[in-house]
Parts: sequence; C-alpha cells; structure tokens
Amino acid sequence: MNGEHIFDLDADRLREECGVFGVWGHADAAALTALGLHALQHRGQEAAGICTYDGTQFNLERRLGLVGDHFTREKVIARLKGSAAIGHVRYSTAGGTVLRNVQPFFAELATGGFAIAHNGNLTNGLSLRKELIQSGAIFQSTTDTEVILHLVARSPHRRLIERFTDALRQVEGGYALVALTQRKLIGARDPLGIRPLILGRLGQSWILASETCALDIIGAEFEREIENGEIVVIDDAGVHSYHPFPKKPERPCIFEYIYFARPDSIVHGRSVYEVRKDMGRILAQEAPAEADVVVPVPDSGVPAALGYAQESGLPFELGIIRNHYVGRTFIEPTQKIRALGVKLKHNANRAVLSGRRVVLIDDSIVRGTTSKKIVQMVREAGAKEVHMRIASPPITHPDYYGIDTPDRKALLAATHTLEEMRDYIGADSLAFLSVDGIYRAIGYEGRDDACPQFTDHCFTGDYPTPLVDVEGGQSDPKQLPLLADAEN
Repeated sequence: MNGEHIFDLDADRLREECGVFGVWGHADAAALTALGLHALQHRGQEAAGICTYDGTQFNLERRLGLVGDHFTREKVIARLKGSAAIGHVRYSTAGGTVLRNVQPFFAELATGGFAIAHNGNLTNGLSLRKELIQSGAIFQSTTDTEVILHLVARSPHRRLIERFTDALRQVEGGYALVALTQRKLIGARDPLGIRPLILGRLGQSWILASETCALDIIGAEFEREIENGEIVVIDDAGVHSYHPFPKKPERPCIFEYIYFARPDSIVHGRSVYEVRKDMGRILAQEAPAEADVVVPVPDSGVPAALGYAQESGLPFELGIIRNHYVGRTFIEPTQKIRALGVKLKHNANRAVLSGRRVVLIDDSIVRGTTSKKIVQMVREAGAKEVHMRIASPPITHPDYYGIDTPDRKALLAATHTLEEMRDYIGADSLAFLSVDGIYRAIGYEGRDDACPQFTDHCFTGDYPTPLVDVEGGQSDPKQLPLLADAEN
C-alpha cells in the first residue's frame, strides 16, 4: 500500500458474511432482487451479485461495492433478463475482496446450469476442499460455497435435487442457501437452522430471503420461515418441501436478535426492535447505575438504550452522533491522524455529556479497542462518570458459522476478568446482560432444558456441531468462511 496505513473502522465489530435473496416467477426478477439485496445491505457491504435465467440462458453480474453503486443502473438490470433470479451480498472475513469470491457462483453441470449463493460457514469446508483438490477438482475461488458446488457436480445421483441433498449430507456447519436451475429455485437451511432463511410471496411469485425486511421493500407477504433441515423447491407448480435429514431441535443464531438482523425485521415471530429494547430493559434490572443520562453507541445500541432508559427512569439522549458517510476502510497517512480514527465514525455531543454521569449502552464488546476509544471520547467531552453497560453476555468463544470473530486469545472477555475489562476500557463500572437475560428478552424464562436452545456458543462455549477443520488442525481457530488467497 506504498507505506499508507489502513484503519478498519469496523475491526472491533461483529460482522456477518452475507445475505441471500431469490425470486421465482416475476417479470422484474432482477430489479426485485436488487431491491431485496439493498434491504439486506447491512449483512454485507463489500460485494454483491445477481444471477438470472431467461428461459434460454443464465445471466450473471457480480460487482465489488454496494448494491446501489451498481445494480440501480438500468443497463445492468437490462442484462439480467428473466423471471427467476438469485442474489447475494457479502462481507469478506478472510482472504481478499476479489471478484472471483463474489457470489452467486455458476457452473454448467451434467444436469444443466446451476447457480448458488450461500450465507454461513462450513466447519468441515477446508477438509472437504482438500479432499476434492486431491481427487482432481479445480477451484476458481477461495470460498467454501464452491465446495458445495463441487459436491453437487460430483454426486452420482441422476436428479438435481438428489445431487443437492447428497452434497448437503456431506457438509457440517451453518448455512442458508439459494440456488437456481433452468426449472427451479431452491432454498435450503442447515439441520439446526443456525442461519436464517424465509419464504415470501408477491402475487403469484415466490421469494426467498435472509430477513423479512427484504420482503417489505418489494411489498411481498411473509409466508413462513424455512424449517431447520428443510429444502424447498419452487417451480411453476408451486412450493415443494423436503426434509431429508433426521429431525433435530432447532438452534438458530442468537446474534440475529442481538446484532445482525435489521431492527424492523421479524425473527421467529418476534420483532427484533422489541427484543433489543427488552434486552436493555432487563439489563437495567440486572445492572442499574447511579447516573444522569442513558446514551447509546449508535446505531446498534439504540434500541437497548431506549429499553434501559425506560426501565431505569433515566432520560435517553443522543450523546454520540454517528457519521453515516464513512466507509469501512479509511487510508490515513500518519499515526497522529490514525489515532483519531474513531471520530471519523462517532463524535461526542458535548451539550448532552458535559458534567453528567453517563450510562453508555452498546450491543457487545469484542476486542474492546473501540469501547476504550468511545469511553475516552465521552470523558473528553466532559462526562463526570462513564458506566458501560453491554446488552449481551461477554463474548468468550469464537464463531465458526458465518460470523467474523477473532481468535479466542483476541476476545477481551476470554482473557480478562470483569474488573480487568473495566480497567482496560477506562469505565467507572462495567456490566453485561446475563445469558438468562437474553433468553428472557426473547420470550423464555431462561436458558434451561425446557427452553428452545439458540446457537449461543460465543457466550457459553456450547458449539452445536462438530468443528472438523479446527479440531482436525486444518486451520487455526478463527472464522473460516473464506480461505486466505493462495500465495504464489
């Protein structure tokens, strides 16, 4: 980079790999998909792609950057002809942001053209990839999505749905998939339902999406969630449901409620916004503070801060203002400027903070570096005291199912006591929502045997699937959705 420094404004935030969207049976399939991906932009902001089928051929457009930067152009949509489409938005979590990693992927198989897009991570993806390469497979990307494509291509079964099912029987981890053939739109969710996928309807057309907010933007109606372990095949005759895996209790990702889903989405019948407010309300009950004002770390901390303020009787104020026009990466020429990086995204509202005891609400602490800078910024704005409250439990374990988390040794809560964490971020007090508190916010009494269990391993260490690649030494223990780009 010619000596320039790169400051990643989101390096201390949780990030999900991607969002998916699919349409069957609509003349404006590509335009609807672009709109749906725009609604899902929060799930991935580095790249986007759309693949359509027009009755004669598949049409594929993949771009680096935001959906609105490319897929609102008339000439791009005009090239994406057809009444069926799938789309994808992506974060890269390892390896480079290069076009060959942008989904959907497309290949000509023995059964015909096949396009696929994937949200999640295969915990045995590296092991399978190694086996496939040793048997002669040639990979074009560094994603584990291509592993699924190869497994489908190599399956001995005749029918495509049998090949697809055969491929999924060989993988472990969390996934939500959309796939497109000449005759079908296919959706699939992993046997534990870790990653989300929903079914919607727009007139006579069918929609698959990661979240309900993607249905709202196109005026579609929510039909139902795709069940854990379910494969849906959509064609001109309607929706056909298959359950090829042994039935298991569902284990959806709890971070959809905490961070990833948009607040206006509905997850498992609950408003994400209301759940986050309830997390703040319960946090106020569990960890009250003698203070004058409740201030959220925008934007993700806002609903929880509202709940905390309402429960505690303290006023809610926007003591930190976010600049929404800052990208994820900012190139800074000097150490002095780089040290000011947090102010590119957040700035203290001195009129609210000066002379007050502040309860600062955020959704999570990962490495703690951003929390430390924000606490310092609030103090410099004149706050008398800063009491940090986190609307989730301490993150003590890394994720392997599509969330970008660092190694355990880089997780602040995994290596520090509560008092050490408080001292590190510079707060007067620090407290987290309990694991039972999260479950109560979602609508259960707590995390017990009578309660449906979520995928909450980041707090509990209770991983719901085998971690084949990590335990087998295929990779170091960190997020595995993408392989690092191969060196020459």
